[in-house]
Amino acid sequence: MNIDKKGIRVLAIAESFRKEKTKSILTGIVMRKDLIIDGIIFGSATIGGDDATQNIIKMYKSLQRNDINFLLLDGLIISMYNIIDGKTIQDNIGIPVIAITFKNSQGIEYSIKKHFPSNYNNKLDNLKKLGKRNFVLLKTDKFLLIRNWGIKLDDAIKLLNSFLIQGSIPEPIKLAKMISRAYLNTIYDNNGNRIG
Repeated sequence: MNIDKKGIRVLAIAESFRKEKTKSILTGIVMRKDLIIDGIIFGSATIGGDDATQNIIKMYKSLQRNDINFLLLDGLIISMYNIIDGKTIQDNIGIPVIAITFKNSQGIEYSIKKHFPSNYNNKLDNLKKLGKRNFVLLKTDKFLLIRNWGIKLDDAIKLLNSFLIQGSIPEPIKLAKMISRAYLNTIYDNNGNRIG
């Protein structure tokens, strides 16, 4: 992939959820490097489940597009410890995968053991498979923690910067988060009751 190409497209996926529900909302935004939105897709993940990886692969494949150059994920531990395997996604979809986070997740092993007292081993194994995060400085002088598969770290940073206007959140992730939250709020009222 030529990361300097003007026509670079990303599929950025972010979520929104409520702890008391069974499913989260995943929103995928296809955005060009010139920040034009070029597609949208919805999916879900089970709260506390283990299906996020496969559901993200399904979202990508259901778009049936060959012009998406990389996948950008808003974190790898979503929906109350539904852990995303970036390497498995990259192996299955054949394009680079970049996952961003904004803070260290200290004590997450303890939290997993607390929430899944009888079957936490599988989740802890999946957590270890994620590997280390890289602390990177963006063009806005803000920092991110990232993991990357199928792409060099320097190229991953260049791609993130090309989708960044201000702050530390790339525009397609920002938009995917807003849409996920808005969609969730159209499904449930303030008391958590389903609307309609």
